[in-house]
Amino acid sequence: MRALVSLALAAGAALAMAGCNIGYLARAAYEGSRILWNRKPISGVLAQNDLAPDIRSKLETVLAVRKFAAERLGLNVGGAYKTVAPVDQGAIVYVVMAAQRDSLKPYTWWFPIVGAVPYRGYFEQSDAQAEAAQMEAAGYDTMVRPAVAFSSLGFFNDPLLSNLLKLDDVELAGVIIHELFHRTFYLASNAMFDESAANWIGDQGAVEFFTATKGPASAEAVEARAILNSNLKFSSFLLSEQARLLKIYTSAAPKDEILRERKTAFAAIQSDYKSLAPSLYGLERFDLDKQPLNNAVLVNYLIYFHDLDNFAALNRIENGDLKRTIARIIEIAKANPDDPFYAIWKATRSAPSLSDIAPHTP
Repeated sequence: MRALVSLALAAGAALAMAGCNIGYLARAAYEGSRILWNRKPISGVLAQNDLAPDIRSKLETVLAVRKFAAERLGLNVGGAYKTVAPVDQGAIVYVVMAAQRDSLKPYTWWFPIVGAVPYRGYFEQSDAQAEAAQMEAAGYDTMVRPAVAFSSLGFFNDPLLSNLLKLDDVELAGVIIHELFHRTFYLASNAMFDESAANWIGDQGAVEFFTATKGPASAEAVEARAILNSNLKFSSFLLSEQARLLKIYTSAAPKDEILRERKTAFAAIQSDYKSLAPSLYGLERFDLDKQPLNNAVLVNYLIYFHDLDNFAALNRIENGDLKRTIARIIEIAKANPDDPFYAIWKATRSAPSLSDIAPHTP
């Protein structure tokens, strides 16, 4: 799965806070500053006569997407993605995630500005693996994954990282809109809401961008709709599988019995996913039937794909006007910071079904 993680790079504020790992934050500040220092204006890169056609096309897409996001989606674009910065590897950080073996509640780390987050990034894969090994020894399930993009949450004008140019146009558009939503709104200490909302907005935003610029029957618009529908289907799958595990974890059974039962549940989840997989688009993005399962792996997916149907339902209430839907998501989350998912669910009880509405043309 190509996973995203938003990293706050407001190093000055972060380093002023007490109780933090100063060495870690200093490294984060250094790496963030290095990326920002090496930015080049995309307009200047496009002026190069020897620029490869595929790179030119993708850079032009980035500029078009940021313009669309500002004008048609109401996102806070500012000076973000007007520049491009080279990175020398596919991943900019390696992320450690963890959860207890009888719980789907993620282990969290606390950082200035962003609050409690269910992941910690390392700049060397070996460091991430060492952290994971320590947590495994302490009795946690863990997962180490690469992260390919970041948001400074509006503190800086984020550049496009050169590794993202390996994505196709539809994936690239979705990532840019995803990260621009983080720049527009961020609910501290609620990564599941932040990432799931950004994921759905990125997917739906890509659909609307390519529908508007290429036409609804274009290959790009068709692919964008396939990704959106696949992610909605995967989200529903995760909801049912989460319920299966929660029934085990909230029982009064002894812990050793719970751990035996979860092994059976993990096997069933993989079997269910194997049946679902042929109906999904872009199967390389989900590999639940190929990787060893544990709670940290499942938590990783739950953070990015939680209750996506409710965002879609809210969009139907707003007659498919994504700009209004984004504003409504932010309004509801601000008013209900403790449980924005439930608040959005309540707001969607009057949502029309998919068969009752005509598609919105941006």
